[in-house]
Amino acid sequence: MIRKVLDVCCGSKMAWFDKTNPNVLFNDIRDEDDVLCDGRELHIHPDTHYDFKKLPWPSNVFRLVLFDPPHLKRIGDKSWMKKKYGRLDDNWQEQIKKGFDECMRVLKTEGILIFKWNENQISLSEVLEVIQTKPLFGHTSGRSGATKWLCFMK
Repeated sequence: MIRKVLDVCCGSKMAWFDKTNPNVLFNDIRDEDDVLCDGRELHIHPDTHYDFKKLPWPSNVFRLVLFDPPHLKRIGDKSWMKKKYGRLDDNWQEQIKKGFDECMRVLKTEGILIFKWNENQISLSEVLEVIQTKPLFGHTSGRSGATKWLCFMK
């Protein structure tokens, strides 16, 4: 049975109040346990392990998709930020465009895509230029105001 909601890059499920919600299919390419530099444990154990650029599900199946991709391109291999959030390739534009397109593909008609982005290294305006789709609305959050939450409808 396909669930109603897909979290494409769930990581350690930090966005979720209920990390075991039965309506959500948690996906991440990673599956690992680690200890961060401050001693906190990091657990990444999704339901499925697919690359967000090549999702295996048929088109038009999920009512809601959360796309919170890696947002850093310059970061050390062993840094805690890479462990928590992952890293983009040098060709980040292609990665983000393919991932966004896949998220829209698996959404049902009139489905909702929630997209989270942090502008620490790449501005939201650059990302919007790459994906070529206007959001319905958005919200800025985080201590420095660098985190952006956007809502799209298919």
